[in-house]
Amino acid sequence: MAKLIIHQEKVTDNQELVKICPFGAMEEKDGKLSINAACKMCRLCVKKGPEGAVEYVEDTVRPSVNKEEWKGIAVYVDHVDGKIHPVTLELLGKARELAQVTGHPVYAVFMGNHISEKSHELLHYGADKVFIYDEPELERFKIEPYTAVFEDFIRNVKPSSILVGATTVGRQLAPRVAARMKTGLTADCTILEMNEDTDLSQIRPAFGGNIMAHIKTPYHRPQMATVRYKIMNAPKRSVEETGEIVNCTIAKERLDSHVDVLDIVLKEKEKFIENADVLVVAGRGVKKKEDLEMLQRLADLLGGQLACTRPMAESGWLPAKCQIGLSGRTVRPKLIITCGVSGAVQFTAGMNHSETIFAINKDEKAPIFKTAHYCLVGDLYDVIPQLIQKIEEKKGA
Repeated sequence: MAKLIIHQEKVTDNQELVKICPFGAMEEKDGKLSINAACKMCRLCVKKGPEGAVEYVEDTVRPSVNKEEWKGIAVYVDHVDGKIHPVTLELLGKARELAQVTGHPVYAVFMGNHISEKSHELLHYGADKVFIYDEPELERFKIEPYTAVFEDFIRNVKPSSILVGATTVGRQLAPRVAARMKTGLTADCTILEMNEDTDLSQIRPAFGGNIMAHIKTPYHRPQMATVRYKIMNAPKRSVEETGEIVNCTIAKERLDSHVDVLDIVLKEKEKFIENADVLVVAGRGVKKKEDLEMLQRLADLLGGQLACTRPMAESGWLPAKCQIGLSGRTVRPKLIITCGVSGAVQFTAGMNHSETIFAINKDEKAPIFKTAHYCLVGDLYDVIPQLIQKIEEKKGA
């Protein structure tokens, strides 16, 4: 592992060197400098500090892994009571695409109770083998037994890469499994590419979306990545089943848990912006909270939902579940209309795969126009009422 070494005798001014670090990772104590866990290895201190004061040292001793022993791309099947989350189908489609580069098989690992019959659905979406762990102890998600099952699958099957949906369950399970296997995990990937040597290129936004980090795990297996819902394309369901079902067993004592699920209380069904075909998005161009009623009227006429950017959610004008972007939800509607949205990369990363993007902004240089398919330069307070009127006239006719 790479590290930075401070040669104190070559430091001319401690505070000047401390100021160079943009992450506050350099500290002074008793006249000596040290580097804390906030360090991002940007190496600005090496480049801009006094010559020789900070040295970047990369460990040349690498752990060895026999890549030939690790074959296959596995997808974790995220589900509730056997109802498979659609992100799983998206990941199966991506896994099939990646497998074409290496010729590896595509696996699905399905754990739960009374799931054997429902597992056949995965054979319609490109899985070569579906590994089933059907046990009463797995009826509800509990981190300890689910991690044990995942570990059992990995040690027996040895998949080279594993894809997990970035759902509530996936975000808990993937890092624990990665730690158990002493391997790497890249969260919230937006692009996945496979190299012929089976190394998985995991690409995700970093530093608030200002750069795209390109991450590999060449010295460990398996390689693990999580992907949000609506990022990848789900394959079309084939009429016939292809592949096979593999029933697996695991020792009962490995399914013990320190947590007991006493009851499950179902929430009322909500409408989530991820599932909407039409979205009207409120940005900073909306002057008052009361003006959201105008945008809601447009959304209702189009049979859609109202969404927002981060400033709107942070101001309490709309709930956080309505926020689009890296720190909010990823959406992929058929139509999205942005109203007074500037188009920061943090926002566009969460909606740039929409089928049709219609942007309204009075600033002709707004970044959103680089992403939109249709761009309208104008004040939303002039445009939206006219748009509402036209739609009402059309519906009335």
